[in-house]
Amino acid sequence: MNTPILVGCGDVTDMTTLAEQGRSPYDLIAQAARLALADTGAAATAQVIDSVTMLRCFADTSHRFATKLGASTNPPKSVSDRLGLRPAQTLYTWNGGNMPQYMVNQYAERISRGDLRAALIFGGEALRTQYGVEKRALPVSWAEDPGGTPELVGDPRRGWSDTEDRHDMRAAISIYPLFENAIRGARGRTVAQHLQAMAGLMARFSRVAADNPLATRRDGYSAQRLATVDAENRWIGFPYPRLMNSNAFIDQAAALVITSVGQAQALGIPREKWIYLHGCADAHDHWYVSERINLHSSPAIRAASRQALQMAGLDLAQVDFLDLYSCFSSAVEIACQEIGLAEDDPRGLTVTGGLPYFGGPGNSYVVHSISAMMRRLRARPGAFGLVTANGNYVTKHAFGVYSTTPTRGAWRREDPGTLQHELDRLPTAPFTECPAGAATVESYTVMHDRDGPRYGLVVGRELATGQRFIANTPADQATLLRLRDEDSLGLRGRVSHRDGRNTFVPEFGRP
Repeated sequence: MNTPILVGCGDVTDMTTLAEQGRSPYDLIAQAARLALADTGAAATAQVIDSVTMLRCFADTSHRFATKLGASTNPPKSVSDRLGLRPAQTLYTWNGGNMPQYMVNQYAERISRGDLRAALIFGGEALRTQYGVEKRALPVSWAEDPGGTPELVGDPRRGWSDTEDRHDMRAAISIYPLFENAIRGARGRTVAQHLQAMAGLMARFSRVAADNPLATRRDGYSAQRLATVDAENRWIGFPYPRLMNSNAFIDQAAALVITSVGQAQALGIPREKWIYLHGCADAHDHWYVSERINLHSSPAIRAASRQALQMAGLDLAQVDFLDLYSCFSSAVEIACQEIGLAEDDPRGLTVTGGLPYFGGPGNSYVVHSISAMMRRLRARPGAFGLVTANGNYVTKHAFGVYSTTPTRGAWRREDPGTLQHELDRLPTAPFTECPAGAATVESYTVMHDRDGPRYGLVVGRELATGQRFIANTPADQATLLRLRDEDSLGLRGRVSHRDGRNTFVPEFGRP
């Protein structure tokens, strides 16, 4: 009777409400949560919500998205108050795209132990409205004080090291390109070949978004369009043009309701609403990108995906639907490689259209992917779906295997700490903060703004020691353009250290 099940889901994508209305993210999230509660089909569901979790807003996550409009002192309570809920516990997560699935896994454990009756998970962003309000200096305030202090949940560590920070290697738009170029090198492709491969992969995501009324980019971009760099599709962080980056400036919110079989029966929630969590897992790779043995693999994805499938008693061939976390194509490519999926798997790799085309509402995207998966599985009873989630920089991972088919026996999972202990023991790359001398490029990116190349970022190796380092290149346009426009993997040069910063000077044309 304590078997955990998801019983309600709700999504909102709003591309039309005028910025003048100044609708806050809390109003938008409450709208999605009302839909999720109504989706259960039981009017009394709200009365048994013991715990609510809100995914951390981007404004509280990154300075790039900080708002001038003010914020709630207790975001989950602000939403709960709008819903008329009085939960015993209000949680606010630390950052990470893994956190929606992580919280489903956490709540499933608590429900299976009989520790709570039901929980509500919600999150969203109103960055489209925020941008419009701030650009026009409209008299809007999102500041509110509902009282109390939320309990923080998740891992509070920031995702980048001090050395990475000093070299502007801290934002997703600068780190995922490093993965992408490393993947290209591992696969032996030219720049042009890999751009076409990336475009073909993401075009398949775009086609799914084109048929999804909740998606924010529904153009159905062709591979040719995605691979064509022009004013509309300019470089962001090479090798990613704009249309291959997550779409963050959107107004989207979603919510999930999770409870037990016994409680669902008591509330009269129809069985056709029930979605069972058959398998789950949480794990993380070595925390800092510069520590990892290479930039094109993920031992944590490999191990945790297998653990989730094993818990479900399935092999990959028995999974009918997939939603892979897709902030950038490199995240998809690494996930396919580690899970054992072909990138053109006929089942498709997304049920939403993915973050670049469906929308990337901060830390909350996976609430949408689980919600979409629930609807897909309800429409096809007996099918199984796998959802993957990724936080930071292919760092934190969470997995869920879902179905309308009931689980067998008592619900329990292996302590995640057991797997994490094994992953923590894996080797790291030798690293130096103060490199010097002859060196070679392991991976790289050239970051752009609207005016063109802005700075170069190199992950390299000292030739004499094999130690990895992080460095910037000289910022002159000639260097940046050659770094971008020529195949610079394996490029030789010299690296030096001064005042905490490393500089790599390429020696173009040297064999």
